[in-house]
Amino acid sequence: MNTLLMPSPDTGNPTLADWQKRSPSRLGRWLFARALCRRQPYFRSIKPHFLELRPALCMVAMPKGRSTAGAGNTVHSLAIATLCELTASTVTEVTLPPNMSWHSRGMTIEYLRQAESDVTATARLDKTDWGEAQNVAVPVSAVDRNGREVVRAVITMRVEPKRT
Repeated sequence: MNTLLMPSPDTGNPTLADWQKRSPSRLGRWLFARALCRRQPYFRSIKPHFLELRPALCMVAMPKGRSTAGAGNTVHSLAIATLCELTASTVTEVTLPPNMSWHSRGMTIEYLRQAESDVTATARLDKTDWGEAQNVAVPVSAVDRNGREVVRAVITMRVEPKRT
């Protein structure tokens, strides 16, 4: 049974409930990432590792490896963009109230320097007023292993009431 589809009585959000259930263990965090990537297969290519997830905050790491390699021993810029999109979409999913839906609308991204190590992205969504359809900007910062910011992105999400 896929627990990502079962809402939690505490949160009302199946993704957040699954994270809360699995996050205490390393295996659980790995299983959470695999389950999320089954729903959104493109994200599997970056081999994400979820570090923290709660309403308004998501942190995801991406290891430097063959599937994320760019030219000259660096992490490919599109792999980092994919990491930013995953982080922003996940924080949006767990932050929205159950009567709202979302989809990605656009991305603005600044490549500040080359990443030569694993990359960690952090997305914050501090919005609390969800009354009507709107575009919401989700800021994402990606840093390398030394804490240097390598990418700054803003992912625009279209948020609207669910159709009944």
